[in-house]
Amino acid sequence: MSARILLVEDEPAIAEVVAFALRAEGFSVDSSGLVRDAEAILASAQFDLVILDIGLPDDSGVELLKRLRRTSELPVILLTARNSEIDRVVGLELGADDYVTKPFSPRELVARVRAILKRTPREAHAPGLNPDFAHADSSWFAVDEARATIAYRGRALDLTRYEYLLLKTLLAHPEWVYSREKLMQNVWPDASESLERTVDAHIKAIRAKLRKIDPDCDPIRTHRGLGYSVRVSEA
Repeated sequence: MSARILLVEDEPAIAEVVAFALRAEGFSVDSSGLVRDAEAILASAQFDLVILDIGLPDDSGVELLKRLRRTSELPVILLTARNSEIDRVVGLELGADDYVTKPFSPRELVARVRAILKRTPREAHAPGLNPDFAHADSSWFAVDEARATIAYRGRALDLTRYEYLLLKTLLAHPEWVYSREKLMQNVWPDASESLERTVDAHIKAIRAKLRKIDPDCDPIRTHRGLGYSVRVSEA
């Protein structure tokens, strides 16, 4: 079955060219020019990747990305006319998988789509957030892999894609000490091109979100010169 792509782009000329290029390569393409329509489409069907313009008429594509990352690891490529480094960094930090600046080559975009799909497992996009986590009384955390969400003390954490993957990796083996290098390899597809301080920055962000729920507890432990581990209960 061919991969299904959702293209969210409000400029008809660009949308038509991109959709044509994707279909010519065998992809199935759905299109939307508005954030609200895109969210309705995502809630009703399964997709393998989203191509998302940042500047849309009814809302920011970045805001859609933020909402999407609360419930899904669905790969996202951002399109934008902006060319500043800060825009690229913000998009990637929020969990975008790639970033293409207009004007761009449709052939290059298709190549980027193929590269991301090749390294990303095909999983059903599960819309919405289930508030009823399977939460064991003995554990502070509950991981809902189907919805790509993690609850802490019964409350869903608002995590970016990489924050989710990082915390999920630590929770796979509570109390195990993971080196920064190992975390990079497990979480970031192109670990060789990333910096280990990226792990530190994401750990800091996760800790801040955990403290919002329980200011007096820090489940993540720093092991100097070694890496990080996580506790899941008082025991």
